[in-house]
Amino acid sequence: EGPQIIEEVLLSAMRAPRTYTREDVVEINAHGGAIVLHAILQLVITKGARLAEPGEFTRRAFLSGRIDLTQAEAVIDVINARTQKNLALAAAQLSGKLKEQIALVRKHLVGLLAHVEAVIDFPEEVEDLINPQTTINSIQKNVLFPLKGLIQNYVDAHVFRDGISVAVVGRPNVGKSSLLNQLVKKDRAIVTDIPGTTRDIIEETLNLQGIPVIISDTAGVHPTENPIEKMGIEKTLSHVNGSDLVLFMIEAHCPLHPDDHLIYEKINSKRIIMVLNKMDLVQKDETTHLPGTWQYDDRVPISALYDRGIDQLKDKMITMAGGKTPLDSDAMIVPNLRHKMLLETSLGAVEAVIETLQNETSGELVAIHLQEAIDALGVISGDTVKMDVLDQIFSRFCVGK
Repeated sequence: EGPQIIEEVLLSAMRAPRTYTREDVVEINAHGGAIVLHAILQLVITKGARLAEPGEFTRRAFLSGRIDLTQAEAVIDVINARTQKNLALAAAQLSGKLKEQIALVRKHLVGLLAHVEAVIDFPEEVEDLINPQTTINSIQKNVLFPLKGLIQNYVDAHVFRDGISVAVVGRPNVGKSSLLNQLVKKDRAIVTDIPGTTRDIIEETLNLQGIPVIISDTAGVHPTENPIEKMGIEKTLSHVNGSDLVLFMIEAHCPLHPDDHLIYEKINSKRIIMVLNKMDLVQKDETTHLPGTWQYDDRVPISALYDRGIDQLKDKMITMAGGKTPLDSDAMIVPNLRHKMLLETSLGAVEAVIETLQNETSGELVAIHLQEAIDALGVISGDTVKMDVLDQIFSRFCVGK
């Protein structure tokens, strides 16, 4: 039996080095359809091809030197972007903005290390030109301040990348599910007059001015003998412990219930926004009196039923999340947690260099601290990274990419 036609396709041959991986690449474009694509895949595998590992193409691009490790990590951030702000920040990193900053700092440290080692190795031939105070001033300007800026940038802006988790907590029937429905603008949670309707945690993702927010409607917290409700309440308290922000909802038109005090005692270690719901039932602006011992500076009156105060609550959530300062993706670089930890390692070594220079300690010790700072920055860019770190980073990618 002769060859069979499976599909009419378009073959695109791309020659190195002008490809994503700087290798020869061939793409097969078909019309689509699971059966057709599976048949083509099986055919190319029988002819000697194999399936790509997770992130293999980006890894090959990194290993060939087309991109550094910060840009490789930005690829997965682009893929996983949940808001336009996420995408803009990831694209800035993909374009090499973090790479450029790290390269400038590292270049300055390498130059200083070369001079220090020359003085150590050839004390007779090389005049000791290292003036401690002048060198310290240069390190502060070209290394210390830039590193601190990058670290602070992570602190200020990581919520745009990582998002925040928000738990809505309160007694049964205070309006938690109604609030969730208003925030997501759909009937996501069941709303009834029957206490204990919400037995499990319901999650939805919001986009608040570029910040991804995972908001959770939780079971009402109160004493109960119902085993199912007990399980729901236990899950609620466990979920609150892992949340970045808690919306503590109480009823604005009636005195505090003993259960409100019980809930507050369990959550007062968290960042809290007091949400005074059912303002439509308040008479003559006489809202619920809150104890002076409660930290309730951040409180927002709302009516979840009539969609009042919801925008003010969103603004307060953004402020509490750390999104008070608008981010300019062209000027700001937002490193991930791996980058932040390595930047802190490098910063600690640089501070040790300054202290050593101030104490006029041996040049050998200065060189050791300089090398530590350089190595940490090299792990960020991938210049000195170990293979197990690469494996961990690229394991987060989907197949191929």
